[in-house]
Amino acid sequence: MKTTQQLHDLGQSLWLDNIARALLTSGTLGRYISELSVTGLTSNPTIFDHAIGNTGFYDAAIREKALAGKPGEALFFELALEDLTQAADLFRPVHDATGGVDGWVSLEVSPLLADDTAGTIKAAAQLHARARRPNLFIKIPGTRAGIPAIEEAIFAGVPINVTLLFSREHYIAAAEAYMRGIERRIAAGRDPRVASVASIFVSRWDVAIKDKVPDEFRNRLGIAIAMRTYKAYRDLLASKRWQKLASSGARPQRLLWASTGTKDPAAPDVLYVEALAAPDTINTMPEKTLLAFADHGKVKDAMRFDGGNAEAVLAEFTREGVNDEALAADLQREGTAAFAKSWGDLMACIASKSAVLTQTYPGGD
Repeated sequence: MKTTQQLHDLGQSLWLDNIARALLTSGTLGRYISELSVTGLTSNPTIFDHAIGNTGFYDAAIREKALAGKPGEALFFELALEDLTQAADLFRPVHDATGGVDGWVSLEVSPLLADDTAGTIKAAAQLHARARRPNLFIKIPGTRAGIPAIEEAIFAGVPINVTLLFSREHYIAAAEAYMRGIERRIAAGRDPRVASVASIFVSRWDVAIKDKVPDEFRNRLGIAIAMRTYKAYRDLLASKRWQKLASSGARPQRLLWASTGTKDPAAPDVLYVEALAAPDTINTMPEKTLLAFADHGKVKDAMRFDGGNAEAVLAEFTREGVNDEALAADLQREGTAAFAKSWGDLMACIASKSAVLTQTYPGGD
């Protein structure tokens, strides 16, 4: 049995953290679904920036839309929705077979809305309506402005992938926003079954402190934070508050491990996949990491519900001068800024390609 199937059988969903038109047109994504137990997909502005900027697969569509007068952001969302609705259709059998638990794809609202609650709520509703797919998540960052937007979107019935979470406290804030939205739906007599996932970014912790701690501490912090967060997740699912919602038909907001590609060339390329094997979670991984795990990864012990030795490890980092609460806030700010930069690069790329393609091809101005 393939290791990807073993991980799936343990209770963890394997999602691909990538989207590109070539993945769809070549049949590669379909092969990952059938051969590597991939049951979902995530995207972000950086991924789209690379896909559109570094290939010619989108050129014909960009030209057509630019000639039709579509500006940059509107043009991008048309491209993204074309890709993601096609991917959603590939995952639809999984979605149907699991009763809506799995088989999802994700599209992010503009990162420029990170501090705009009302704008995020409006954009999430519009994108979800345009997709017309039951298995498409809208990604909203778990920032100060994003948390109330998450509650409102869930109340409105929009499935949400909460992104840019870095700590247990970030996760709890996102989970409580989700539960408030569901509680309001129940009070209003609405269906409580609105799906959501909460995405914890893992490897960025280790990148942030790699030059600030002794070598024996390298590549241990992100996993410890994940273990601590997993305990909070299991505790929440066992809580009276959640059990009350579950008895009304609500479904758990699943915990998702993001940023699981190894950044340290001296570390194993499947480090985070092997360490984060945990029932009732999702691991969304870069294509390179997925293929590496399928080739030589191993499914070891599942993560413990009680957090294992996470607190002892985190105490060691505290003694080394690492303030995980402050670092979590820094990482969220930096992640938000990085996505905004990728968005700016993406808009510039689309503008440049639009100008060149409409001039170069017959029929252009």
